[in-house]
Amino acid sequence: MDATPTQLLKLLLPKTPLLLRTALAHTLSLSPQSSKWDLRTAITVSIMRDMMGPNSTPTSITHQQKLTTRDPGVKGPMWISKVALDALPDDEVNGVRDVLLRAIKELGTGNETYSIPNNAPCEGEWTGYRAGVAANEPEPTGLSEQQKYDNLLKETTSKVTVLYFHGGAMYLLDPSTSRPNTARIARETGGQAFSVRYRLSPQHPFPAALLDALTSYLTLLYPPPTAPHTAIPANEIVFSGDSAGGTLCTSLLQLLLHLHRQSPNPTVSWYEKDVAIPLPAGLALSSPWLDITRSMPSITHFAQNDYLPPVTGSNFTTRFPACEAWPAKPPRADLYCEASALMHPLVSPLAARDWSASPPLFFSLGEEMLRDEDAVMAQRAAKQGVKVVWREFEALPHCFGMMLEGLGATRVHYEELGGFCRDVVGGKEVETSAEFLKAKTLERVQVDVKGLCGLSDEEVEALMRKGVERISGGRKGEMEGRPML
Repeated sequence: MDATPTQLLKLLLPKTPLLLRTALAHTLSLSPQSSKWDLRTAITVSIMRDMMGPNSTPTSITHQQKLTTRDPGVKGPMWISKVALDALPDDEVNGVRDVLLRAIKELGTGNETYSIPNNAPCEGEWTGYRAGVAANEPEPTGLSEQQKYDNLLKETTSKVTVLYFHGGAMYLLDPSTSRPNTARIARETGGQAFSVRYRLSPQHPFPAALLDALTSYLTLLYPPPTAPHTAIPANEIVFSGDSAGGTLCTSLLQLLLHLHRQSPNPTVSWYEKDVAIPLPAGLALSSPWLDITRSMPSITHFAQNDYLPPVTGSNFTTRFPACEAWPAKPPRADLYCEASALMHPLVSPLAARDWSASPPLFFSLGEEMLRDEDAVMAQRAAKQGVKVVWREFEALPHCFGMMLEGLGATRVHYEELGGFCRDVVGGKEVETSAEFLKAKTLERVQVDVKGLCGLSDEEVEALMRKGVERISGGRKGEMEGRPML
């Protein structure tokens, strides 16, 4: 979110000693990343570590949500059209919720417990690129949301529609905070993006957000009468998301793949009509969070490159002061779900073994703490015949494309993501490729996509089970939650 010079001064002034130490260590090459980061990256990561680390002042879930879900306003080269559609009735037989609940049961062990959510309104916002506009120029006044969408559509140059899910560890942020990111994606693809306002945990635990994701996809395919858009074919839609948004992307894909394994032509009752549930054109993922247990080796091996809190001892989880949102009532071990559901493939997509018949997958990530879980899924999918495009950037942190504006790697990240979206929607054959891009020079090194991670499926499962034990083994009533992702 934007900040005034006074606000920035209040934020940075107390951190002057930290900034000086970081700058000195970087200049004298005393940091392991000195040869791989520029000074701006070093300072940015250092500040974020300080803000998110174990020595930061703990704040409640409610307070954090109020801070991170404020609408920052619309300005600059973007069109924004907000959408809020009525919820489907909960009693519609074989409707969206019934399809999801049945899949959860079929994919699980039978031991999982979870809350049954109500259907919710489909809410979010359309984003498009607005050409010839200065960075601080406000959006035009006097236009209805429909008029804004019509103007947005006039400036598109491709058929790409990105269904976007924002990050925030399932409990933070709002689609409005992703506007610079989705506007950049719209510019790179020449298309439009729909950012979903899914329900946040802990108030709305699994599977509420996944139900919202499925509802939003069907809304694009089969728009209700009050929607601003016309029907969008599945082969023009790409799922995309960063961090926890990547969790929803891949969970939604696994849900759709399961439905297609059950029936060659799955359908669902949608506004009293039976409609098909097709697969999208592809997935474009930025540092996706695939393992809610946070148990893979890179969580510790690449902590030096990242700003996320490391999983060591009591720092595995962030402790929050009690508020109306947390601890949950009745208590549960994790913000997003019950401990018994942590390894369900629609909760932690890393637990899903079968990705065959998936549309093409694009991964862009740093050499970060979530690297191994992404590598496991990418190599699994590639071994099963899925087209996989892997782009790993040396020494860069989680979601670097959104955090480090102006970096050469950030430019490449958006170019590659945009090109992938245009290719899968345009019908161009996507070839499997995997590249490791070196720091600063961005020299590309070809790697084997089927050998990205040395862990076997059995080893991955064993590590995740230990993670479940770590999460669920805390003292009863202890206020624990996920680190910010």
